[in-house]
Amino acid sequence: MENSPVAPPVPQPPRRLLITGASGFLGWHLCRAAQATWRIEGTYHRHVPPLPGVTLHSIDLTDASVVTPWLAQLAPDAIIHTAALSQPNRCEQAPEQSYAMNVEATRTLATFCAQRQLPFVFTSTDQVFDGQSAPYRETDPPTPINRYGHHKAEAEALIQTLHPTAAICRMPLMYGPASPTAECFLQGFLRTLEAGQPLHLFTDEFRTPAYVEDAAAGLLLALEKTTGLLHLGGCDRLSRYEFGLRMAAVFGFDPGLLVPSKQADVAMPARRPTDVSTDSQRAFDLGYRPRGVLAGLTATKAWQP
Repeated sequence: MENSPVAPPVPQPPRRLLITGASGFLGWHLCRAAQATWRIEGTYHRHVPPLPGVTLHSIDLTDASVVTPWLAQLAPDAIIHTAALSQPNRCEQAPEQSYAMNVEATRTLATFCAQRQLPFVFTSTDQVFDGQSAPYRETDPPTPINRYGHHKAEAEALIQTLHPTAAICRMPLMYGPASPTAECFLQGFLRTLEAGQPLHLFTDEFRTPAYVEDAAAGLLLALEKTTGLLHLGGCDRLSRYEFGLRMAAVFGFDPGLLVPSKQADVAMPARRPTDVSTDSQRAFDLGYRPRGVLAGLTATKAWQP
C-alpha cells in the first residue's frame, strides 16, 4: 500500500496588531518596526501618516460608544496603545482633554483586551515620578507632580486592575528622526542652532533618553515577553544641556550657542521633576538594547526613510 502524500502545512496569516497613535512620533516608528512580524492596523485622529502596508483608521479614541463596537469588528490579536496627550504643559492647560485621552481612552482599550484576554501594551511615562529619588525602578511607587503624570499614573492603576497581564511600559524622553506627521524635541533644537540662535537648555533636569527605534523595539519585546511594569529608558543619564552638547558635536554646531539654564529660569504651566532617570535593568534582562545617545544622534543624522 502506497503512503498517502503529506499535505503541506497551511501558512498562517500574520497576526493583526492594532497600534494607536500611528501618526505620532513613536507610533509611526513603531508601525514601521512591527511590520516585520505583524499585520498592522493603525489609528490616527487628524493627520494621515504615510505608512505603506499599514491599514489606517481615523477614529476618536475618547468616544467609547464608537470605539468599542469598532474594536469588536476589527478583532485585533493584540493592541499597543501609544496615542496620548503627552505634552505636560498642554495637559495642565486642558485637563479634561488630557483625562479623556490619557485615562478614559486607555480604560476602553484595556477593558476590550481584558474581556478577550488579548495582549495589551500601554505606553506610560517617566513623568509618573517626582524626580527626588532617581534612578527609579518598577517597584518604586508613582509620585507625580504634574497633571500628565497624574493621569498616566491613574491609567496605570486602571490597567493593573482591569487587565493584570498587560504590559505597562514607562517611556523616557525619546528622540530620533521626525516622522512625516510628527517631530520630537530634537528637530526644534536643530532649527534653533541652524538659525544661529542661542539654545537655552536645563542643567538641572535629568533623563535617560532613548532613540525612538530602540524604544519601539522595546515595546515589541514587551508585547512578546512580559507583563506588568517595565522601564524602557536609555543607558545614559544626561541633563538637557549635556544632551545638547552631544547633539552639537554630532551635527557640527557651535557648542557656544548652548546656554546653560535652570528650570526656575523658565515659567511653565506644568511642574517638571528634576531627575526621572530610570533603571531599566529588567528590560535589559529581556533583551532590550538601547544605544547610547551619541550613537542614537549619529543614527538620526544618517537616517533615511
